[in-house]
Amino acid sequence: MTKVLKNPASKLVIGLAFSCISVILNTGIANQIGLAKSTNPQKCDILAYVTDTDAQGLNVRSGASTNNTIIGQIPINETVKVIGATGNWVQITNASDGFQGTGWVFVSKLGLTTRGYGNGVDLYGTTSQQSLKVRRIPANTVVKLLGCQGDKAQIEYRGISYYY
Repeated sequence: MTKVLKNPASKLVIGLAFSCISVILNTGIANQIGLAKSTNPQKCDILAYVTDTDAQGLNVRSGASTNNTIIGQIPINETVKVIGATGNWVQITNASDGFQGTGWVFVSKLGLTTRGYGNGVDLYGTTSQQSLKVRRIPANTVVKLLGCQGDKAQIEYRGISYYY
């Protein structure tokens, strides 16, 4: 007994679709497509330091994703200039030691300190010049970097996000 295929054209289309999806996933094209849709990074101009405690240093990547190639490392406590931000990643340059050049690091691996700011630093709710001061943190306080916009750093202090 032979079974007759009903509507073989639609079965062919479905088969081709699954084949294409399989090729995209298995060849890594999906990662390239995902990387290609990232938006332009927000420009930044701040200094931060490496807080990553990995003995090999903070990985610097060629793009804003763990799928990008590691192009260097920066030791803990070294200073970097942050020049761009997108999502959970920041673009850095001018490391004080270790990696020389420009690359991307995971933002949670960087921090800021108010050391050298005398009476501390004023914190704001937005990056606007007209934003009201909402809090002051004392001198010699370490804070977690969350991101940046221009010369304003977005930080976390006591569980709340601020700008300074």
